[in-house]
Amino acid sequence: MTTRVERTTRPQIDRLREALQLAAPEAPTVSATETDRLLVNPVELRDHLTQHLGDHASRVLVAGTLDRRLVLIEQPDARWVVADLSGHNHDTRYWPTWITGHGEMDTPDSWLSLANLDDAAVHRFTKPTVLLAALYHPEHFPLPRFPLGVSDVARAARSTLTGEVSLLDMQLGTTLSGLIMAVAENRPDILGISATFGQHDLMTELLDAAYSLESQPMVIAGGSLTARNEALLLERYPKLLVARGAGEPTIKDLLAHWHGDIPLNKVHGIGYNGAARGEGTPIISRRRTAKPVSNSQDDIFPELDLLPATFEHKGVAQAEGSRGCTNYCSFCPRGHKGTWFGSHPEAFPWLLEEMGHIFDRYPHVSRTLYLVDEEFIGRDDGAVPRALNMGSTLHDAGFTWETSCRVDQVVRLDQDTAWHRERADMWRRLVQHGLRRCLFGVESGVDSILERFNKETTGEQNAVAIRTLSALGVPTRFTYISFDQLMTFEELKATYAYQGRTDLLLRPMPNLPIREIVEGVQDPEWVAWASSGRPLHSGISYMLVSMECLVGAAYTKRAQAAGLTGEVRPSMGRVDSRFADWRIGVASQWAQLWVDRNFALDYTFKSLEKMLDGDPRSIVRAARIVLKYAAYQVFGRMIDAIEQTPPVPGEKGAEAALGARVRTELEDEFKALSKKMAGGVEHVLRNIPKDFAAILDKEYLRWEQTSEWRSINASDPCGT
Repeated sequence: MTTRVERTTRPQIDRLREALQLAAPEAPTVSATETDRLLVNPVELRDHLTQHLGDHASRVLVAGTLDRRLVLIEQPDARWVVADLSGHNHDTRYWPTWITGHGEMDTPDSWLSLANLDDAAVHRFTKPTVLLAALYHPEHFPLPRFPLGVSDVARAARSTLTGEVSLLDMQLGTTLSGLIMAVAENRPDILGISATFGQHDLMTELLDAAYSLESQPMVIAGGSLTARNEALLLERYPKLLVARGAGEPTIKDLLAHWHGDIPLNKVHGIGYNGAARGEGTPIISRRRTAKPVSNSQDDIFPELDLLPATFEHKGVAQAEGSRGCTNYCSFCPRGHKGTWFGSHPEAFPWLLEEMGHIFDRYPHVSRTLYLVDEEFIGRDDGAVPRALNMGSTLHDAGFTWETSCRVDQVVRLDQDTAWHRERADMWRRLVQHGLRRCLFGVESGVDSILERFNKETTGEQNAVAIRTLSALGVPTRFTYISFDQLMTFEELKATYAYQGRTDLLLRPMPNLPIREIVEGVQDPEWVAWASSGRPLHSGISYMLVSMECLVGAAYTKRAQAAGLTGEVRPSMGRVDSRFADWRIGVASQWAQLWVDRNFALDYTFKSLEKMLDGDPRSIVRAARIVLKYAAYQVFGRMIDAIEQTPPVPGEKGAEAALGARVRTELEDEFKALSKKMAGGVEHVLRNIPKDFAAILDKEYLRWEQTSEWRSINASDPCGT
């Protein structure tokens, strides 16, 4: 008995059918529609094929990465059918050394071959079992992002053809208790945990549960939070391994170590506890292994197991075109991130095609890809052609896209007019190639603060760059740190004034010659003519942000030298800190409470803006700007309160009095904001799809009914 053959344009399905016909000619034909959905998930594909083939095959294995997915089917006579669904011949694959002597192809110069595999080879294909888990606080970030961290690591692991990798992400409906249960029931050989700021509580609870099992997995924890808390975690969990950099080389080595191929001290990029120092002593030797010399030998593409579920939970797609940064800002600990390198645009079409197939199943999702690069352009000689090539590659695949980079990719003080014209032309062409928005880390417009932050930019340079981008019609958003522990009151007032400037965001003039824009942005009369009238703060991604003294950052060391630091807070990977001017400290504390009270609603607006196109997106954007204007009013009220408070330290009751006054100002502004937001939200709800409206309505009601000021310890450190 056979089922109806369905037509499909996907060659992977046709190759899979041909492999199944060779392996089990009496088995029914697989459904193209169902199998197409399973191609991105090797574990589910294996289970589906096993059930489909039944007694027609002994065992089914699925291995390799999405672009070179390998299906192995054992026939009743113990011979194996091995199919590379990409269509590439088997002898073009980089086979691991362990296969030598344990597997032999009849026709290695074909994508489909009969083969002999012994038990040792089958063991390598199936063990160890690896569970990669991403943590998440849904109450802080209501809508998900495609989890690149675990997805990139999964690809690296699968590229070795060793073991079996599964992924779980708490963004996508898995609770912490569900994750703990999955570990207890499935007993993975290796448990990988990805944790970022604000997730220390989740991570420690999961680690406690994993290490309480009778049969404990090998556990490795990675992510930006664990890099900050390495010593603390290793002290609490003696068996833990901490990934100190990019996880791809580490997971490859860890799989080899699990099989006994290499000792632990040869696993790249980990921190761990070594043997005890001497007999009968609990003191443990802490050790670190070397990081890879360069990340560029490892591609930075993800597996796509979790992308369909991300869309089902109203999330957005993310990818990377590069890693690292070209600068060393003082507030950013660079140790785990590495130097900048970019992937070749020519390597992306297969990934974009696979993502496109998934997007096709979710037509309500904006076909926008978010490149979470810290620095999209780079700084080598080929930076401009590479950026343009990347833009055209994304555009040709049918995507609009967003990314991030530094302001000095627009304006450089050490470059001539020709350089600036080339860059202006590049930005205009990137917009033509689908660039929907770019995030720039301005951080300040005050020279003394920029120097303290080691931004290697100036306030005027930032101003000219913002003018250039807006005049070119480049959609932008900016990050800006409003409060830092070492700032003076004069710097705070200058910060407020810079955020209120209306000579920075100019009218988009996409048809004006590049030469006129490059010259005009430095001419006050031209700038006055071109001004949009919008203040800069309307383009700042998150208002009222305070400096976080992150563990290991140069800024933190400077604050420590000034006697301003205190206890380490592992949940956020930061150090408690005071302000040199205690009045600014009071303002910063209340500014953070304002941010936290509005964060979930603001984040929901931002997420909806990412997922929508056209008029609905513009309407959401307009509602979000209401929050920005309210935050700027709060900023001004706080400065007025500080100005009327003597800066004398230690005066009894002064700090409480200033706090009480600032709280009153925030309460008044929040009441005014609530009235404005009611109409804005109602307008948004009427103009966006019902499923998105339900999400916004839920978060708005929660926001409207919250009457207290409390810290949520949430952070969006990359501004994504």
